[in-house]
Amino acid sequence: MLRKIFNALVILPLAILFVVFAVANRHMVTLSFDPFNSSDPALGVSLPLFVVIIAVAMFGVIAGGIATWFGQHRWRRAARQHEADARHARAELADLRERLQVASRTGENQVPALGSAPGLTPSYLAIGRDKHGAAL
Repeated sequence: MLRKIFNALVILPLAILFVVFAVANRHMVTLSFDPFNSSDPALGVSLPLFVVIIAVAMFGVIAGGIATWFGQHRWRRAARQHEADARHARAELADLRERLQVASRTGENQVPALGSAPGLTPSYLAIGRDKHGAAL
């Protein structure tokens, strides 16, 4: 439903505008790649004006997208690092919960000591508990 509304409100007027632009600019122009002989270029092509304008606009959009993509490299790298850190923290949390369940089944009601689990750093472990037993 939303796609149909989008097509009706955005795509359809753009298509109409494109057709009107193409009809208004259909005369032929010579695109020359010869800087020394512009009257009879060795490298040149004759195209309708609207094709040249639309091709240049498309090239600009692609070049801008590539420049933006390269400019955002730092942010993509930081996002990947944060995702890896979050995965590591989730794995540590799952390991601690599993160890706590095993300890509660065996009758041990103690939380594992700091650094007792391999690979755990104290920054991920609870420092203390409040009056309701929640980790601080």
